[in-house]
Amino acid sequence: MIFVDTSAFIARYIEKDQYHKKALIKWKKIIGKSKLYTSNHIIDETITLLLRKTTSTFAIEKAKILYTTKAFETMRSDIDDELMALEVLEKYKDQKLSFTDCLSVASMKRNKIRKIFTFDNHFKHLFGMETI
Repeated sequence: MIFVDTSAFIARYIEKDQYHKKALIKWKKIIGKSKLYTSNHIIDETITLLLRKTTSTFAIEKAKILYTTKAFETMRSDIDDELMALEVLEKYKDQKLSFTDCLSVASMKRNKIRKIFTFDNHFKHLFGMETI
């Protein structure tokens, strides 16, 4: 089981992203071979960043793909995840994490997911997740 972070989607979709080539290689290695998960918060964050970095047409096109693909399952947070995310945010308040990152950690813990496809190092360094 692998959780897909915003940075993996952004790197995949934006050719000028510094991790674009690495992302494409990693996507080919995991798509259809591993059970993939993301969250509605990651999709939200991805769409928002695509709107800022590209055109609205491009962002909307990718959003439709993210919401309809069968390549991964989209997890949705519950109140327990959100309260746990607040605890994570408070514990690491000096790290300037996003609330979405904290929600990802909470959802991953609840679902016992230890691997994450990301280009953000704090998942490995702060939370001990295995990054791919």
